[in-house]
Amino acid sequence: MKFSEKFTIFLGVTLVGVFLIGLAWSISTGLAGFWRGLPFWVIVILCMSLLIYDSIKAIKK
Repeated sequence: MKFSEKFTIFLGVTLVGVFLIGLAWSISTGLAGFWRGLPFWVIVILCMSLLIYDSIKAIKK
């Protein structure tokens, strides 16, 4: 795999992570509060772990 492909995967994971974590933080600190925002945090963590797992799998191929 070329360096540009690895860099693109890393950049994509980073941008998605920043967006999802920022969205989850915004929901938890806003009107919803921590306890009503907790299910969204669980979904974000699950999605990020799947994205990272798939990215590592693609890089090792």
